[in-house]
Amino acid sequence: MTALQAARAPDKRSQTRVRQFKVAAGVVIWQGALVALVTASGVTLAQPAVAATGQTIVGLAMFTADNRTGAAGAIAVNVANDAAQMNNDTVNPVTAANIGATVYAIDDNTVSILATGRSAAGTLFEIDPASGLPWIKFTS
Repeated sequence: MTALQAARAPDKRSQTRVRQFKVAAGVVIWQGALVALVTASGVTLAQPAVAATGQTIVGLAMFTADNRTGAAGAIAVNVANDAAQMNNDTVNPVTAANIGATVYAIDDNTVSILATGRSAAGTLFEIDPASGLPWIKFTS
């Protein structure tokens, strides 16, 4: 084969993987939120990501899962793990210089380059040139 001499539109394969996790009691995971898995007493449940260590960030909630009045595991949340655009930390923001680096969850919709006291959210894929917002790929 020879190198391209004109534009082409190659076939692409979606890499979205949808998984389902039982939700912790007393929480609501909003659509579009970073979903974290936390294990306590041998049971692993989903909750919104927070600024804390010990979480495994698995992707974005596809729909809102409201378990504020339910028991642990009473409902499940569907989670997609394709690349997603998140809000950027205003204190320790990720920049184009960080592409390929691990980024860390501050809350259920914001990432930072600072690791201290936070769990890895994924890998910085791109900084949107228009908005400056980071795109991340989930690694779990």
